[in-house]
Amino acid sequence: MRVLVTGGAGFIGSHVVEGLLGGGHEVAVVDDLSSGKQESVAEGAEFFRGDVRDGCGEVFREFRPEAVVHHAAQIDVRRSVAEPDFDAEVNVLGTLRLLENCLKSGTKRFVFASTGGAIYGEQDLFPADEGHPQRPISPYGVSKLTGEKYLHYYAVQHGLRYAALRYANVYGPRQDPHGEAGVVAIFCGRLARGERATINGDGEQTRDYVYVGDVARANVLAVEGDAPSGAYNIGTGRETSVNELYRLLCEKAGRDLPPRHGPGKPGEQLRSCIDPALAGRTLGWRPETDLASGLKETLRYFGAL
Repeated sequence: MRVLVTGGAGFIGSHVVEGLLGGGHEVAVVDDLSSGKQESVAEGAEFFRGDVRDGCGEVFREFRPEAVVHHAAQIDVRRSVAEPDFDAEVNVLGTLRLLENCLKSGTKRFVFASTGGAIYGEQDLFPADEGHPQRPISPYGVSKLTGEKYLHYYAVQHGLRYAALRYANVYGPRQDPHGEAGVVAIFCGRLARGERATINGDGEQTRDYVYVGDVARANVLAVEGDAPSGAYNIGTGRETSVNELYRLLCEKAGRDLPPRHGPGKPGEQLRSCIDPALAGRTLGWRPETDLASGLKETLRYFGAL
C-alpha cells in the first residue's frame, strides 16, 4: 500500500515510518522540519519538505497515497493557549485540507494522531474508555477533538475509513528533551548529564506512559486492518506517578540524584489514564513493552546507560 505519513521526521512519526516500511508498504514522508529531523526518516521512504497547512496537494498528485497517517501537528499546549489561532490553523485547517485532498486523489484510509488526556480533561473514571465525556481544557485538546469530528463527517458523507488513535503519554527513543517534551525525555537528558531533575508540585500526579514502538505498531495495524471507523485509546491502562517514574529511571541508570521539587503547574491534570481494551478487541493491538523495559531503551538512547 502507498502510505503518506505527515510529520514522519518527528518523534512518533519516524517510528511509524519504520514500521510501515517493515511491513512492505511504500512510504512517503512530508514534514516541514520545524521540529522533526530529516536524518530520522528511515532509508527507503520518499521525503517531501512541506507544510500541512497548504494541504500538501503536490505530494498527493505525485505520490497518490492509498492511505494517510497524519502526525504533523502543533503539539505545544502552552502555545495553543497563547496562540489559539495558530493552533487551529495547523491542527484544524491543516487536517481539513488534507482530508479534501484525500477526496480529490481517491485516498480511502486516514489514521489520525489524536490525544487521550487532552480530549478527556479531568477524568471521572480511571482508566477512561472512549465513551468518557470529552472535556478538553486547552485549544490543543479542542483542535484534536475537532479533527475527530471532521473525520466522522468525511466517513459518513464520503466513505473515508479512519482511525483516530488517542495516545496516552508516548515516550521512547528520539523524543526531544527540549521545549514542550515528555517528562521521560527531560528526565533522561538530565540523568545523562548527571544533573538532578525538577519535579513540578508534589510529584504525585499520574500519567499513562506508552512506549513509542507500541504506538507505531498501532498505526500499522490501523492502516492494514478492517476495524470500524472511530476513536481508539492507545495506552496501557496503568497509572504511574511522576515520583515513581523518576525513581525507576534513577534505578535503571544507576544514579543517586534526588529530585528537586518546584511549584506545580496551574491547571495541570492530577490524574490521566486511558483504557486500551477497545483497541485490543478491534485493532488487535495491546501494549507489549512494560515500563521498565521501555525506560531502559530510552535511557540507552540518551546515553544514560
